[in-house]
Amino acid sequence: MNYRVIGKTGIEVSTLGFGCMRLPLAGQDVTRIDEKEAMAMVHHAVERGINYFDTAYPYHSSSLTEGGASEPFLAKALKNGYRQQVHVATKLPAWLVQSRGDMDRYLEEQLSRLETDTIDFYLLHSLNQKSWDKLYQLDVFDFLDKAVQSGKIRFAGFSFHDDLEVFRKILDAYAWDFCQIMYNYFDENFQAGKEGLDEAAAKGMGVVVMEPLRGGALVHGLPESARDILQQAVPGRSEVEWALKWVWKDPGVSLLLSGMSTMKQLTENIALADKLSDFTWSSTEGAAIDQVKKVINQLQRVDCTSCGYCMPCPHGVDIPRNFMLSNDYHMLNDRGAKVRYYRLLGETERASACIRCGECLEKCPQQIAIPDELEHLAALFE
Repeated sequence: MNYRVIGKTGIEVSTLGFGCMRLPLAGQDVTRIDEKEAMAMVHHAVERGINYFDTAYPYHSSSLTEGGASEPFLAKALKNGYRQQVHVATKLPAWLVQSRGDMDRYLEEQLSRLETDTIDFYLLHSLNQKSWDKLYQLDVFDFLDKAVQSGKIRFAGFSFHDDLEVFRKILDAYAWDFCQIMYNYFDENFQAGKEGLDEAAAKGMGVVVMEPLRGGALVHGLPESARDILQQAVPGRSEVEWALKWVWKDPGVSLLLSGMSTMKQLTENIALADKLSDFTWSSTEGAAIDQVKKVINQLQRVDCTSCGYCMPCPHGVDIPRNFMLSNDYHMLNDRGAKVRYYRLLGETERASACIRCGECLEKCPQQIAIPDELEHLAALFE
């Protein structure tokens, strides 16, 4: 495993971090983790050198308003000496905070759920203009300062989903230790993007990258013409390797998080991270990625990463799965997507059940016009 120092913290972290957002499930219920499989993955990861584990309050919950199964599972998985070998990151659910006291209350709850006295890397979760304005008015700086001074958290940061100007405003507001941004070769100039990454790194901050595979779309969603471009450039290289190496080539990136759901995905990613010190990035590879981006831009319909922040829909619509099927159809010319629309989704889960209430719009980190896209899909499939 290769390691990089995460900004001015002086802490060495593995270049591959374990994201606990998409742990293997016991059945189809997102709240039920397959603990045997997930435990084996966590232990294998630690034994192979991964020392950064990222979770959050709502991960593996049916609702963003409730604590999910991810934090308590991670506490269980890191018993028997594993906790001492790793750094744990989790996040304050900013959208649930309504008072200064809520910040302390959620932190205490998370310390209890994680069964730890100290959270190594603590983030304000999914900041945008609205949530930042609220936390700013509630004096989140006082909260962070006191949490660090008390030893309840070691390093303070934030994860981000808005435009570059909002990112800059937040960067300049506090002496952050690190930040977490969405970054991959398709989204190089989206949200904080490359400019934001460089500006954070210039301030001495660690930069953690999420969605390096864009929710799997840069692997499973690539059209054949894009795959052909990559194979011609470097025969035999996997789409996963292309995507991860593109992120890793940037010296401003401290580590990337991979939300791995199977042992196969974990071992593949570890093998790539182990080879990181040996790889170079050529102009030929850069040109291939530029070609692939043009292909995707022409075909992708919805910029959805299946993060689930829009859920649950108050009327039962399964928004991420609808968008997955929409992109399957548009990116892959997949006529089977319509069949799956009826087989995989119940009547109330389909796009046509949307009544355009707009509740999902303020929750979407990607700022997708969700009701419009659902209307398009309903017309297309129904």
